[in-house]
Amino acid sequence: MKRMLINATQQEELRVALVDGQRLYDLDIESPGHEQKKANIYKGKITRIEPSLEAAFVDYGAERHGFLPLKEIAREYFPANYSAHGRPNIKDVLREGQEVIVQIDKEERGNKGAALTTFISLAGSYLVLMPNNPRAGGISRRIEGDDRTELKEALASLELPEGMGLIVRTAGVGKSAEALQWDLSFRLKHWEAIQKAAESRPAPFLIHQESNVIVRAFRDYLRQDIGEILIDNPKVMEMARQHIAALGRPDFSSKIKLYTGEIPLFSHYQIESQIESAFQREVRLPSGGSIVIDSTEALTAIDINSARATRGGDIEETAFNTNLEAADEIARQLRLRDLGGLIVIDFIDMTPVRHQRAVENRLREAVRQDRARIQISHISRFGLLEMSRQRLSPSLGESSHHVCPRCSGTGTVRDNESLSLSILRLIEEEALKENTQEVHAIVPVPIASYLLNEKRTAVNAIETRQDGVRCVIVPNDQMETPHYSVLRVRKGEETPTLSYMLPKLHEEAMALPSEEEYAERKRPEQPALATFAMPDVPPAPTPVEPAVSVATAKKDNVAATQPAQPGLFSRFLNALKQLFSGEETKTVETAAPKAEEKAERQQDRRKPRQNNRRDRNERRDTRDNRAGRDGGESRDDNRRNRRQAQQQNAEARDTRQQETAEKVKTGDEQQQTPRRERSRRRNDDKRQAQQEVKALNREEQPVQETEQEERVQQVQPRRKQRQLNQKVRFTNSAVVETVDTPVVVDEPRPVENVEQPVPAPRTELAKVDLPVVADIAP
Repeated sequence: MKRMLINATQQEELRVALVDGQRLYDLDIESPGHEQKKANIYKGKITRIEPSLEAAFVDYGAERHGFLPLKEIAREYFPANYSAHGRPNIKDVLREGQEVIVQIDKEERGNKGAALTTFISLAGSYLVLMPNNPRAGGISRRIEGDDRTELKEALASLELPEGMGLIVRTAGVGKSAEALQWDLSFRLKHWEAIQKAAESRPAPFLIHQESNVIVRAFRDYLRQDIGEILIDNPKVMEMARQHIAALGRPDFSSKIKLYTGEIPLFSHYQIESQIESAFQREVRLPSGGSIVIDSTEALTAIDINSARATRGGDIEETAFNTNLEAADEIARQLRLRDLGGLIVIDFIDMTPVRHQRAVENRLREAVRQDRARIQISHISRFGLLEMSRQRLSPSLGESSHHVCPRCSGTGTVRDNESLSLSILRLIEEEALKENTQEVHAIVPVPIASYLLNEKRTAVNAIETRQDGVRCVIVPNDQMETPHYSVLRVRKGEETPTLSYMLPKLHEEAMALPSEEEYAERKRPEQPALATFAMPDVPPAPTPVEPAVSVATAKKDNVAATQPAQPGLFSRFLNALKQLFSGEETKTVETAAPKAEEKAERQQDRRKPRQNNRRDRNERRDTRDNRAGRDGGESRDDNRRNRRQAQQQNAEARDTRQQETAEKVKTGDEQQQTPRRERSRRRNDDKRQAQQEVKALNREEQPVQETEQEERVQQVQPRRKQRQLNQKVRFTNSAVVETVDTPVVVDEPRPVENVEQPVPAPRTELAKVDLPVVADIAP
């Protein structure tokens, strides 16, 4: 059975653990001074605008100024007379000294300031409200089937003000429209209170602070499979009951129980050792192997070692089994340590490709329940797998560790001999400078002992080569390697101070790191909106049958007030009438369902790209992805996707296309009848032209056939005539014959009827009338 364990015996640290039996699978730790700042809302002032970065720097009250990119600036902060032509210029949009309401999207890390956004996101139990982002909204991608259809209907019935967006979380599955409306009313009242608090005083100051770890755990981790919520502190248990009621989750009130055992709560479920493993660099695997996790500024590197794993029959089987175990443990350690950013895993080399694919699939299956968005690539030919994990909050190491004051976070220090020789060279370099009277070297005790004994001759040689320069080496028992200080004293600046007093004299110049500054905890910020009472709305209804029936009856009443929609057959007949009569029939359709269906189709088109880019839709971790989303929620519930600009451009393009389509549709409806008339005329003209062409073809066909026959006759080769000894002269009236010698004719020739007119060839030679045909015998 899955349980939520809350350890609150120590006021300096509050721990929330989720266990399945005795296996720890999620952990959240919070201590005073290290509260989560992500999703906090501030009123800030723009201090600097950088056109080269397309961003502005905002003073919101922290030590470092926040980073506000252009794509995270809402339209409400644009000038009233601003008209965009192409890509906007941030200098035309914002000005220095302008006050803006911002929300932390990414917390400070190292030397990097926080990433800010003006698109506010207020996460509730069932909904996430985007008060100034109308293009954001939808339903969690994890919700499918009938649940998604029911939520779409419930979402359409909610009273959402214009210009706002809404996201339904996975916790809203099975909730009635009344329960969703109650949660929405709470978010709207909360936003009004934030706006009023922002007008109370000038920037910078904290307006709203994100909930504590208990409220976040109830909001993000509570599922129906959680059987018990055990708390070992009575006061915290009462506070938890109040939070459960305020979040509208009364079905979990009976699961909250007080743990009164003598054995500590976490020790009773044997998870203390598992929590300690999350702080270690090396984690042991059940088979004897191990994984080593190293976090750097650029990425997190994870190495897998087989170590003492020898269960396999051969080296290939051993590597395959060890990698499978490591895939499960890596997914678990990523959740426990809350590691984010780029992660590179060095698996043990495997030759068969099927083994590589099996390890990849095992890792994808293991991270499926992670509420952070994860993208996984394939194993490369070097045996490396690259993946990225959404950074929901500072990692466990960042929130509970500080940089080592001795090694400055490198993990190693230089050995004494090497450091001593380096200091000796630096002493000689300072002694070579002009007007140098003394060189003071304040070093740790081991370094001073090495220089004054093993390198005494070298120190004397420096003083000999540089006449008048005195080298003073002072050991400091408060200093540890690799820290030291070499100071040059010019002529005329000498002080009559004893050598062992020099460390105090040069204390400011040395600027040694103090452990106290790392141990000091920051004073918690006090938000302007310290307490927020529940607005005057009905209590959150329990999703039972009466509530569903009320919502259904309300929906029926709304449907009854709307005009009746024609059926499918009626619409078909009307379409036929329009087609043949040219009359325009007005159809009553609501724009909201169409927009909703279009948004749904867009989500469905993006649905297959879920895991691998994670497949790239997860295109922008977007500004729509905000804090306080539950585990495994979709891209709609997460705020930033690394490709936010692309998704925003796509959304803007879709909006413009939709507006253009609506305008075209309106114009088509207005000009529908003229278009039909023009189309009918064109069809009639086309048919008439075809008929005329056919008639002409019928008339020209005999003439063409006759001409074709003439051409064929002319082309036929003529028979060569024999030489005739008889000369024949033709006249118009008779035939005069003069026979000198007999004439030989092979055969009689048929003579055509001359009375029938025959079309002449191209060149008309002669026309001869032959009334009498005489056969001349040989």
